[in-house]
Amino acid sequence: MKPTPTFCTTDYQLLRELILKSKNATNSKEVGQLAQELDRAIISKGDILDDSIVRINSHVTIEDVKAKKQMKIQIVLPSNADVKQGKISILAPLSVAIIGFKENDEVDWELPAGIKTLKIIAVSNVLPVSNQ
Repeated sequence: MKPTPTFCTTDYQLLRELILKSKNATNSKEVGQLAQELDRAIISKGDILDDSIVRINSHVTIEDVKAKKQMKIQIVLPSNADVKQGKISILAPLSVAIIGFKENDEVDWELPAGIKTLKIIAVSNVLPVSNQ
């Protein structure tokens, strides 16, 4: 059975706004897939989520189960994306595949290279440092 994604209210609202702004974008397939994931998601009241859940700004180690290859990425808003630094846009296929899931979840997702089974190995959610 496919796991159900979980989002905090703030991330959910931010992603819904991003979807509305991106309706005519070149990555409309991913925008549609993200909308479908949000439609079936569990929305946590408030902003308290288990630290093992992938969300915006999470640092994630994922594994392609079949190829046994791991990679580390950070999921960011499109304006902060930088592939060379491992910062992947939330609208990229890989990010859409794992957002809202937690450590040890496995998800099957269609990526440009074909359908992959991805396992979430580790999640780190570092809160931004306040400049006060």
